[in-house]
Amino acid sequence: MAFTRKGAATRARIIEGAAAYLREIEFSAMTLDDVRAATRTSKGQLFHYFPGGKDELLLEVMRHEADRVLSDQQPYLGELTSWVAWQRWREVLVARYRAQGAHCPLNSLVAQLGTTPGAGDVTRALLSRWQGHLAAGIRAMQDAGRMRTDRSADRLAAALLAGIQGGVVVMWSTGTTEHLEAALDVLFDSMRAPHQALRPPRG
Repeated sequence: MAFTRKGAATRARIIEGAAAYLREIEFSAMTLDDVRAATRTSKGQLFHYFPGGKDELLLEVMRHEADRVLSDQQPYLGELTSWVAWQRWREVLVARYRAQGAHCPLNSLVAQLGTTPGAGDVTRALLSRWQGHLAAGIRAMQDAGRMRTDRSADRLAAALLAGIQGGVVVMWSTGTTEHLEAALDVLFDSMRAPHQALRPPRG
């Protein structure tokens, strides 16, 4: 459905408002009345912009939150061309998860797998894009001789992503980013080119 500029802005405002509200509760606990109250939107407006009702709105919120996972890591995630850049990305990533605690957009997405139509596609697309950014940075570092080349960039990126998500899951239980930071640091050390393995990162 095509919307006017004003209509598109209203729809975006509803999605952003619903996303902000859902960061504080479980997806499954949301009702359209909650969204109406949080976004000051009438029932008629909600069904005008989301004729599929709650499932359609939830899916749009998931897409919004998936984009946010990556945008919060920029510009660092798109500029992983030196060890200094990788370290800055690490610091931003850890700070992000430390600040949001248990209110993780990706956790909310995964929780909806099998309950909201299209949730799996959104989650898979997010992980694919995230892994793609990491793999591009690894290839740039390998080409510059700063990372070992005896391992596939795609597999290293997959290991990083798994380490991040595992560290975040532990963080939800412990309240600390210690395991997330350990996973990143150990993986970074294993990725360094041999001649840089014992040196502090300088770029």
